Amino acid sequence: MTNAHKDALFVLVKSLSKSEKRQFKLYVGRLGVNTDAKFLALFNLLDKIKRYDEKVILSSGIVKKAQLSNLKAHLYKQILVSLRLNPVNQNIRVQIREQLDFATILYQKGLYKQSLKILDKAKSTAIENEEKNIAYEIVEFEKIIETQYITRSIPDRADELAIQAKDLSGQNVITSKLSNLSLQLYSMMLKVGYVRSDEDLQKVKQYFSKHLPKVDVETFGFREKLWLYKAHLWYSFLTQDFLSSYKYASKWVDLFYDYKEMIYLNPVFFLKGNHYLLESLFYVKYSSQFKETLQKMEVVLQEKDFPQNDNINSLAFLYLNANKLNLHFLEGTFEKGMYLVKIIEYGITKHRDRIDAHHVMVLYYKIACLYFGIGDNKTCIVYLKKIINNKNLKMREDLMCFARVLSLVAHYEAGMDYHLEVQLKSTYKFLLKMNDMHAVQKEMIKFLRNLGNIYPNELRGEFEKLHTELKKYEDHPYEKRAFLYLDIISWLESHLENKPVSEIIREKALKQTR
Repeated sequence: MTNAHKDALFVLVKSLSKSEKRQFKLYVGRLGVNTDAKFLALFNLLDKIKRYDEKVILSSGIVKKAQLSNLKAHLYKQILVSLRLNPVNQNIRVQIREQLDFATILYQKGLYKQSLKILDKAKSTAIENEEKNIAYEIVEFEKIIETQYITRSIPDRADELAIQAKDLSGQNVITSKLSNLSLQLYSMMLKVGYVRSDEDLQKVKQYFSKHLPKVDVETFGFREKLWLYKAHLWYSFLTQDFLSSYKYASKWVDLFYDYKEMIYLNPVFFLKGNHYLLESLFYVKYSSQFKETLQKMEVVLQEKDFPQNDNINSLAFLYLNANKLNLHFLEGTFEKGMYLVKIIEYGITKHRDRIDAHHVMVLYYKIACLYFGIGDNKTCIVYLKKIINNKNLKMREDLMCFARVLSLVAHYEAGMDYHLEVQLKSTYKFLLKMNDMHAVQKEMIKFLRNLGNIYPNELRGEFEKLHTELKKYEDHPYEKRAFLYLDIISWLESHLENKPVSEIIREKALKQTR
């Protein structure tokens, strides 16, 4: 039996809305001969069953085993054609591609003038909407036609097309270099997280300076600026320069508000830019700006013109709820944030096919922190186990490491002494294996390991010693990342002042409000 999450056709069928399914059946039934087609029968069967099972399909008598693969491929293609015709999916990019297809058909019929007329309009639309790859493709096609059909309306037509091709090619090369750099930096971030040493920092600096093309931002359009800001943003995140992250994430988001039409053409980049801006604001603890940015993003998402599709809805769910949790962490209002747990659990189930495992684990970690903040350590451990026991998670090693450290603290707080000893050994081995044993983690493990030898009357003194030791690392260029995942300092202060950790964080938030 094929796993339901791995069979592409089954996942596609299950992703369709009621209106999309209805449209597909109308599309198939446009010709009477299709009403009893095998692929429609297969579609109806897949729509009914809850789990993909080839035995069920073959026993239905719709198709023989030898023909199943071809029938599935045909159905998959027909669904995509139907979706392409759906007005919901008819954005500018698709419309330009459609015009290019029409021009190709006219060219093949030898109707060169009509083809060129359509291409000229499509090219103007592409350039206006920063679709420069398609624009370059159109110019190259125009050059092919011009070699077969000599127009006399524009004497210097060859020069005009040559200049356009050169300009677009140059812009596309710059964009490609910047997007490659951005992608590589993002990959580094996912794989290992922030830089951990001077050696790491030098590697990232050298890579960035070597691959950043020399540019004149004044000559850039929307697309080139977007990729430039992305590259700088990931470099800032990697080097833990969060003020710089804030600067470039702000530029990214402001770029969309300057080119308002791009919000609706590139909604995914708009959402991501806002998410990274919110993440930067969270790291620099700028709560008032955080609230304002979050509210502004929600307003745009609710506009009737804002595009709606499965991918956008999944990203909106992810970014809105992750940042709503972050707002409660900023303000120490853990109890008020508990309503988000059910919303997130439901959303993870609903959007699981479109949200990668890494982001699901990030949400689980945030929920664990929420429970830790209200003192429900056992539930905190339940969510952390979802991360620790995930053997398939290959990305973001730092998330795995700090999930284990938080688990140690939660086991201690829950009074699970036997489990604590097992956890200590397991965590110590894991951190050594990951080569992620930093000073903050060392101090935490040393403290927890010695708890069994400490008398109750000595406990406060040990908390004070650990607090003094960890305060040294609060602004350390590499060690401070530990406090981004878990506010250990506030946890220690809650023990020293005999207050809930949420109260300590709220008091700090009031002092830092800006």
